Amino acid sequence: MKFMKILFFFVIFLALAGFGVYHFGTKIASDKVMDYVSAELENSGEVEKVKEAIERDPQLQAFIKEGNQHIDESKLPFTTKEEAVKTVIKKLGMNEVQSIQSKVKDGVTAEEKQEILNKVESKLTEEEIQALKVLAYKELNQ
Repeated sequence: MKFMKILFFFVIFLALAGFGVYHFGTKIASDKVMDYVSAELENSGEVEKVKEAIERDPQLQAFIKEGNQHIDESKLPFTTKEEAVKTVIKKLGMNEVQSIQSKVKDGVTAEEKQEILNKVESKLTEEEIQALKVLAYKELNQ
């Protein structure tokens, strides 16, 4: 009987430890990735390139402007770039984000753009997509 109690508490301890590592490990990893991605984008000048690409593409401009019309920002799942990056990385995964980045780096066709949008729309909720549009609109109009 004593062995069963020890085994039971050991299993409970392992379950709690696993949950803690998963919960806090994911948060720490997404924080580090967000810091790295933000710094890399700002240092490399990629933000300016993205702004220019969006300004040249009327389809992307319409997509972003659509997200800023009649939106109550207090109901959005996130309102900062940091929260957005964390959410996107959690939902898509770092490998997927890197894959999209490598595709976009060299330019994409309309078909590839649609493929990327479909992939993102399938992984994120409608509210998260709206929040991304609002953030993109704010960033472009700074």
